[in-house]
Amino acid sequence: MRQLNRPGSKAHQREIVEAVTIIETPPMIVVGLVGYVKTPSGLRTVSTVWASHLDDSFKRRFYKNWTRSKKKAFTKYEQKWADAASGEEPAEIKRRLEFIRSYCDVVRVIAHSQVKKVRQLRLKKAHIMEIQINGGGSVKEKVAFGYSLFEKAVDVHSVFHENESVDTIGVTRGHGWKGVVNRWGVTRLPRKTHRGLRKVACIGSWHPARVQYTVAREGQKGYHHRTEIHKKIYKLGHAIAYDEHGKATNFEATTDMDLTQKNITPLGGFVGYGVVKQDFMMIKGSCPGTRKRPITLRKAIVQPSNTAHSEEIKLRFVDTASKYGHGRFQTAQEKKDWYGKTKKDKLAEAKKKRKQRESKNAGSKKKAAKEEVVEEAGGGDMEVDSGKASKGSKKKGS
Repeated sequence: MRQLNRPGSKAHQREIVEAVTIIETPPMIVVGLVGYVKTPSGLRTVSTVWASHLDDSFKRRFYKNWTRSKKKAFTKYEQKWADAASGEEPAEIKRRLEFIRSYCDVVRVIAHSQVKKVRQLRLKKAHIMEIQINGGGSVKEKVAFGYSLFEKAVDVHSVFHENESVDTIGVTRGHGWKGVVNRWGVTRLPRKTHRGLRKVACIGSWHPARVQYTVAREGQKGYHHRTEIHKKIYKLGHAIAYDEHGKATNFEATTDMDLTQKNITPLGGFVGYGVVKQDFMMIKGSCPGTRKRPITLRKAIVQPSNTAHSEEIKLRFVDTASKYGHGRFQTAQEKKDWYGKTKKDKLAEAKKKRKQRESKNAGSKKKAAKEEVVEEAGGGDMEVDSGKASKGSKKKGS
């Protein structure tokens, strides 16, 4: 929920509620640099440079079966770095970088995702992509910038900012093979139609003697590569930080109007996804694809200039109620306060009291045993003293 700040609109200065999408964006690791030269038939690769240390999740992407493989990928390349003098680049690397500086027109870095940070994906292979280095600098400056990022993490905050519009690229939800009624919304034929009614009655005239592309046909529905443009960023959140007791110290869903300490994950987790623990991006509306499917975020190629996209967003309230049920509570503590102690809480409290009693009884027993030992030691001293006194008295008598 936020206050609309759009002069001329009927809802100006009023509170509005909008649907948003949360995209978890853990930092990506830069592991390579590639240079391209422009040719009449498109871009052509000139040379590629890789970092000295490559993660296993990155190497797994080059194998179909990592466990049975010999894991030889990049071993010779890494040996070049090992053979070089400490603090120096191998001669082969210097040669490749000079080639890129001299002949290339386009420079891109190669980066991979950190699937280990998002446990619910249950993936071991990293996603790899090329990211172009743009800007007004020369090719030498681009190469120097890309090379300086090797083996470093690039987070979403260093690329995008709030109130910016981005393009989302992904693969849509798949629905399999569908007929014309489901796929294109064609009207069904009458009930008594021969050989079926969920069809197109006439797929074209005699001439032209072919089926035109405008005629609805059966085929694959969904699972298509799609780009949706101009998704406004409402919020860029940081990963959850924990103290020594395992409790969160930052609360990304807290606003100036709602001071409740809560994170972006709703009660019970996001349906079919889980808990968002890493950096995240909140965009307006939806994006293509299902949950857990990778999304490519890109700077908008054509920057929108209307009032809606130039408006500065200031959130007042973020709903973190459960998305499974009716969603009556914003936090677990609020739910606990309403329902009172559960059976689980009562059992835990009884167990705690029992432990306290046992420790108290053990302490009292230990104290009593210690007192007994002290008394025995004191009694022995008294006997010795009395013996000494009797001896003295005997001497005096004699």
